[in-house]
Amino acid sequence: MVQAPTPNVMIDVDQVLRADREHLIHPLYHPADHGKPLVIVRGEGAEIIDSNGKRYFDALSGLWNVHVGHGRTALAQVAAEQMGTLAFNNNYVGFANIPSVRLAEKLIELAYSNLHAVYFTTAGAESNESAFKTARFFWKLLGKPNKVKIISRRWGYHGVTMAAASATGLPAYHRMFAPLVPNFIQTVGPYRFRCELEAGGTRPCTLPDGHDYAAALEQTLLDEDPDTVAAIIAEPVQGAGGVIVPPDDYWPKLRRIADRHNVLLIADEVITGFGRTGTWFALDHWNVQPDIVSFAKGVTSAYLPLGGIMVSRQVQNAINEAPADLKFMHAATYSGHPVCCAVGLANVEIIEREGLVERAAEIGPRFIELLRRQLEPLPAVGQVRGLGMMAAVELVDPNATGSAFYDNAAPLAGRAVARCLEQGMLPRRLNNTICMAPPLISTEEQLGRLVDVLGESIKAESAS
Repeated sequence: MVQAPTPNVMIDVDQVLRADREHLIHPLYHPADHGKPLVIVRGEGAEIIDSNGKRYFDALSGLWNVHVGHGRTALAQVAAEQMGTLAFNNNYVGFANIPSVRLAEKLIELAYSNLHAVYFTTAGAESNESAFKTARFFWKLLGKPNKVKIISRRWGYHGVTMAAASATGLPAYHRMFAPLVPNFIQTVGPYRFRCELEAGGTRPCTLPDGHDYAAALEQTLLDEDPDTVAAIIAEPVQGAGGVIVPPDDYWPKLRRIADRHNVLLIADEVITGFGRTGTWFALDHWNVQPDIVSFAKGVTSAYLPLGGIMVSRQVQNAINEAPADLKFMHAATYSGHPVCCAVGLANVEIIEREGLVERAAEIGPRFIELLRRQLEPLPAVGQVRGLGMMAAVELVDPNATGSAFYDNAAPLAGRAVARCLEQGMLPRRLNNTICMAPPLISTEEQLGRLVDVLGESIKAESAS
């Protein structure tokens, strides 16, 4: 028995686990991966606590999303107050609620200067679905009904609903759910370590500065015929693909390519938004403005589900000027949910008030440099990379050739993460890559211990 977060309530953990095995299907589920799940009962700051009272540093911020840390009672209080005032009313045309209006106003203040309006969703995949539909809607209103294709990149992640999964460039999410949605085209991503443009492509790219990944995307666009393409979608930094940071000229080139061929540019900032990379939104690193931004995760620091898209004035004008019989027939029951939006507004105010974007810009580079200094000398570490408060360590088999150079290291990455777990650290393994995105409130002491434990784990498991 263990005491629950609610005072004087005891929980039979064994019974919980029995019920879990019998009745709950988890995301990315296979029973073999779920033999000894952690039962998490509480969160405090940058840590989560299991049913045995053991503390873990939450090195991935839940799933890239608990920016302000766990246990913020102020956010719980905002949710309770809003529930007691107006828990829900639909936000369809003809209705409005104050929290959704105020949050939309605040997001437009913080985001790229060309953006002017917000449509709210409940999650990142739903946000990307909304972006795809909005792009098609836009071109149909402009008399270009054949512009329907969406170009995305390999190693990109945009969600696992059917259209979002079709844009996602990770085959594991496709295999058992094919066929994918037509008119979603994937092309080369800016993965300089595991470079598709390198001759042979079997070892790290020898001339990463010599490859033009944006030009490769443009060639795909030309092959498909720009008159049939509605949009390019891309994460500023590819997250679930392994924290893939593009060359500095990549996004400016994408913006020019989109303009040259009359295609919308969608920035999937579900992971990179709200300070994760050291700016409010990540394309500010390269002075680029997209036509549509999809967001979720950090907008509420995961305290409630919320996402959305922000669109340029041009796209908003098309929506506003559509004939009545061609109106924007896109909807969701919980769009603009008042409680979620109230918490989102309070969360954004915490990020502002505590200077967490600036904090990520300050300590993030030091965290990545520490990872590089301590881990890159290890034979099993192929590359350390990151931006702001998101980082990855890609492991390799230095004695292997071809694809085995990478693939052989996946079991090592799994063992290293398991050893980290034993030491109270929770990074995430994605194949042969170990990813980290600590809460923006993390201390340098916590980050230093994460680096130490990860380094020790890789060394110990490499020798085993």
